[in-house]
Amino acid sequence: MISRVLLVAYAIWLSARGYSQEQEAERGHVHTEMRNVLYHFTDSASVHIVYLEGELIPTSEHGIPVFDDANSFALGIHSAEIIITIDALANALSQYAFATSDAPIKQIRISTEGGKMKIKGQLHSEGNVPFESEGSLSVTPQGEIRVHAEKIKAAHLPVKGLMDLLGATIAKLIDSKKVHGVRAEKDDLLLHPSELFPPPHIEGGLSAIMIRGNEIVLRYGNASAPTAKMKGNYMAYRGFQLRFGKLTMSDTDLTLIDLDPRDPFDFYLAHYKDQLVGGYTKTTPTFGLRSYFRDYNKLRKQPGGTSP
Repeated sequence: MISRVLLVAYAIWLSARGYSQEQEAERGHVHTEMRNVLYHFTDSASVHIVYLEGELIPTSEHGIPVFDDANSFALGIHSAEIIITIDALANALSQYAFATSDAPIKQIRISTEGGKMKIKGQLHSEGNVPFESEGSLSVTPQGEIRVHAEKIKAAHLPVKGLMDLLGATIAKLIDSKKVHGVRAEKDDLLLHPSELFPPPHIEGGLSAIMIRGNEIVLRYGNASAPTAKMKGNYMAYRGFQLRFGKLTMSDTDLTLIDLDPRDPFDFYLAHYKDQLVGGYTKTTPTFGLRSYFRDYNKLRKQPGGTSP
């Protein structure tokens, strides 16, 4: 009788375990952990990932993250500290968020002073009138970045508020889908971190923001202890499936390791093959891969400025 009860209990446990594994498989999320990575979205827009723990979430018909298709996944953050220089943020706004020909703001420049952020640019839809604003940064309950304008000038003359500067028509245009990740609210601009940069988009609950010198520091969740149990700069991926080049890994066990740990791991997804060719790969006894990457900024350049 006891053995029969144990068998039934064991069968129920197996069934529950199989169901949970099916659920995990259906989720299709690859766990990721990163340490000290300079992550390029474009040639001139990158972020410094001090630490990050999260997952790759498939977003395309592939059903799995594919390194060769930046639109195939999003980076879901559980906890992270990410640093953006003001130049990188200005480039992202100019080249991505306000990149359309009819975007209301052009020639964006950003600086910081005394814990405040200054934005200068041109009102394209108002005949390229120059403007500048100064304000503070905070995080909304929805995880957006609030840029509260405290001082505003247009053509070097003081302006009462942001809406007086932008006008109702321009404010509506900012709130339209023609501008990525930016909307207007009274005298504030709200920036959505997940839409400020090109794919793969970063998603997560932004919890804190601060200005530190010429950098903006973003924090998500609470700092977590690394699980990869390794030193140096790296990007580790575990579980489900991941495709890169001609290889598709099941039960992924892939770690990209910086060949030169003396500075941040300079990684550019659009050129990861060049970085991989510039390094080497080892296979673990359990068929995991440890790929040692050369920093993107240390690749030998061909005549004309292109990578090998």
